[in-house]
Amino acid sequence: MILYYEELENGKIMPNQLWKGWVIYMVITVNLFEEKATTQVCPSCDATHFCDCSSMNLSTIPSGLTTDITGLNLSYNSIKYVRETDLMLGMNLRVLLLQSNQIWTIDKESFIFLGKLEHLDLSNNKLTHLSPIWFRHLFSLQHLNIRGNLYTTLGENPLFSNLKNLRYLHLGNNNSFSAIRKQDFDGITVLEQFEIDGQRLRQYESGSLTTVNSINHIIININDVQVLSAMVEDFIHSVICLELRHIAFNTANESSLLEPMSHSVMEKFVLKNVLVTDASIDKMLNIFVHAEQLLELELDNCILKGTGHWQEPIKIKTKSPLEVVTIHRLTIDKFYLFSDLRSLKNLIGNITKITVVNTKVFLVPCSISRHFNSLLYLDLSENLLADPSLKHSSCTGAWPLLQTFNLSQNSLGDLEMTGQSLSHLHHLTHLDISQNNFGEIPESCQWPENLKYLNISGTQIPKVTTCIPQTLEVLDVSSNNLNDFRLKLPRLKELYIAKNKLKTLPDAPFIPNLVALRISRNKLTSFSKEELGSFRKMETLDAGDNNFICSCEFLSFIQYQEGIADVLANWPENYICDSPSSVRGQQVKAARLSLFECHRTLTVSLICILVVLVILLIVILGYKLHVIWYMKMTWAWLQAKRKPKKPHNQDFCYDAFVSYSERDSEWVENLMVQELENAIPPFKLCLHKRDFVPGKWIVDNIIDSIERSHKTLFVLSEHFVQSEWCKYELEFSHFRLFDENNDSAILILLEPIQEKTIPKRFCKLRKIMNTKTYLEWPLDENQQQIFWFNLKTALKY
Repeated sequence: MILYYEELENGKIMPNQLWKGWVIYMVITVNLFEEKATTQVCPSCDATHFCDCSSMNLSTIPSGLTTDITGLNLSYNSIKYVRETDLMLGMNLRVLLLQSNQIWTIDKESFIFLGKLEHLDLSNNKLTHLSPIWFRHLFSLQHLNIRGNLYTTLGENPLFSNLKNLRYLHLGNNNSFSAIRKQDFDGITVLEQFEIDGQRLRQYESGSLTTVNSINHIIININDVQVLSAMVEDFIHSVICLELRHIAFNTANESSLLEPMSHSVMEKFVLKNVLVTDASIDKMLNIFVHAEQLLELELDNCILKGTGHWQEPIKIKTKSPLEVVTIHRLTIDKFYLFSDLRSLKNLIGNITKITVVNTKVFLVPCSISRHFNSLLYLDLSENLLADPSLKHSSCTGAWPLLQTFNLSQNSLGDLEMTGQSLSHLHHLTHLDISQNNFGEIPESCQWPENLKYLNISGTQIPKVTTCIPQTLEVLDVSSNNLNDFRLKLPRLKELYIAKNKLKTLPDAPFIPNLVALRISRNKLTSFSKEELGSFRKMETLDAGDNNFICSCEFLSFIQYQEGIADVLANWPENYICDSPSSVRGQQVKAARLSLFECHRTLTVSLICILVVLVILLIVILGYKLHVIWYMKMTWAWLQAKRKPKKPHNQDFCYDAFVSYSERDSEWVENLMVQELENAIPPFKLCLHKRDFVPGKWIVDNIIDSIERSHKTLFVLSEHFVQSEWCKYELEFSHFRLFDENNDSAILILLEPIQEKTIPKRFCKLRKIMNTKTYLEWPLDENQQQIFWFNLKTALKY
């Protein structure tokens, strides 16, 4: 490789064998590198194979690069050294960004493989010298930035001689760059943009820039007026736009050094961060008027030390070609003492566009305004114009051809007076008076007769009235306090009403020709298909950032309406549901409501019908199953439960109340009753057939009979436990029999009964049958006499 470069530098032709060996070596090397690059050091590579490795604290160029990378951003790292092998696989690189590192050394052959590179940025590093070998093989390079390094010159040999396609060049620095030599720009013939930083540039060899035949835009950041003058001499016939930065013209003599510009082909002159005085600006303007091709003058963030009192009007033999003047942030310390600028009268007659922004303009003298005979565009935004000063500035005859006027962010406060002051401007079609503090709006106003565009946004107006001219095609009333928009504007095509308090869309019949409507950031909750359809010519609707109530009707319309996405601007990302809570925060396009939410009336009706049917079913079942009767019995039982206990020595009407099944009545009535009531002494029994009071509720009869009987006889049998009435009697009597802890119950087991047949709710009955003796009816007649004796004995005690 070393032999190859030595022979190449000495002009020798490489032997054929060495060339073949070189090709084989390159192929093997590329394949080895691709095999080793199994992981990508820069993970953030996009579809175009542009890899962003910026701000990753890298100290070297990553080794995992592949041949398919087309762009590589290594800016804002800590790379100090670019080696020959670092970019061997960069044969397809188009963009290489190495700015803002700490690079101080680059191997001579580091860029040899970058034949397709179009953009190289080495700015803001620590390069102390520049080598033409770096750029020898960069045949496709169009953008080169080497600003902000530590070199003092561009080197002994031409640096850019092989860069035939170079169009954008940025060089120099503000710390050490001190000299430009004649051969520095050899090889460069055409540049779109050329930037030179040289606050310490003190040496410029005449003729250094003459080799460049065409420079569309040159930016010169130097502070030596003498050096600037020498440079201007070289490019007066090649530069279209000249931009000067960070330089001061304190005297007329310093400005006179720009005299060659009066014969230049320059079309635009820009001053940024430049200081001028009354004397220097006077001389400068006298130079400009003789520059026959100068069309545009721009001042940005400049300082004028003076008050505009120039010695005499600018002398001009022919009409000045100057058409555009742009001034941003011009600082005039004593702006309130500024003169009426009458010396500019001869200079402004051909100007068509003037922009004076943020410059504390509080008045344009009427005499000056009348000389703007060709002015079509005037921007006086961000200044101090008030209503009286505007009236003076826009006097009769002022700005006769003016079409566009920007008065935003001034000190206007009377909308009626503003309109009246401008009403004589018959050609005015566009007016911007936004971000003034009008506060109120009158019912009627005078406006220019052909006004088509009006911007009164951010002026705190609470409503719209017929003060708004009927001729408008575009109206901007955004950022105000409007609650509705009911104004007839038959020609209106575009309405901007964002950031207000509207709850509905404007009435379409008032604005029938509306094509575009912006109603974002209001209090709009929804709009219907009919409302949108009433705007027959509507093409664009921006209703985003509102608090949409995502009802079923609204969602059904907006989600399924054909072509809605073509009409709604910023759809769907800016259309968010605010309610109901189930879809709050979701995009309107994706919101889904439940069946209940969408058919609430139907659902409630069905629920009501179902409830009525259930109630009706309960009533029918209650009637069929005697539920009311059961409830009455339960109530009676509870009432009886609450009665106070009777003393034991109370008088009883019966010796025993007999509880038995109707199916056992033959045994009870024919045997037991005859045996007991005919005994000596006889026993008085209470039988429900015989002794219950007619017409009295049966429950009361049962309870009264039990309470008036000394004993209670339960004739137990399979029929007894199956009898509903016996269960009721037992249910309403067991509280006394068992809760009073007495022995008033006598159990007669007429036939054997299985314990499981006894209802579980009669737990105390079960307990008594398990713990107390009961009488069992014997089938043997010999044993029956003993049974009757035992029963009579139980009834006596």
